[in-house]
Amino acid sequence: MDASALKNLQAPLKEKYKTDPDSALITLKAEGNLGEGISCKVETGKALVEAGLHPATGGTGMLACSGDMLLEALVACAGVTLRAVATAIGVDIKGGTVMAEGDLDFRGTLGVSKEAPVGFRQIRLSFNLDTDAGEEQMASLEKLTERYCVVYQTLCNGVKVETAYHLQ
Repeated sequence: MDASALKNLQAPLKEKYKTDPDSALITLKAEGNLGEGISCKVETGKALVEAGLHPATGGTGMLACSGDMLLEALVACAGVTLRAVATAIGVDIKGGTVMAEGDLDFRGTLGVSKEAPVGFRQIRLSFNLDTDAGEEQMASLEKLTERYCVVYQTLCNGVKVETAYHLQ
């Protein structure tokens, strides 16, 4: 897809969202079914993923780890956003990789230490790109990718999460 095709694809959506801002508000959903043992089966829209305990918390390593899934969502979103931004601003990306790493202290997760945080202490997102883009183009690509990546922005800025528990 080139910049013109992307702009033509998105132009009617942008116009609709300008004239009817409420139409831009969409609720994305995910649902999982509690599985056998300590697991949860999540429908991703394209496949069924069964998540379980990470080996550092007693898991076998045979099921997906939700922490890995969070990093995978960041990589996917950042990669798609980078490609869209590059297309829109005319930067040719021949190929490359996007990688996310996150540091966890499982003492917090397992309740071994109240001082150890539950969750990632730090996440590092890196891009290794095959491109002839100049310094100015790369600066724009970086700035716009970070600005428009939904998962990146959610992680960096936080979001209020409401919980509810219902008995069946």
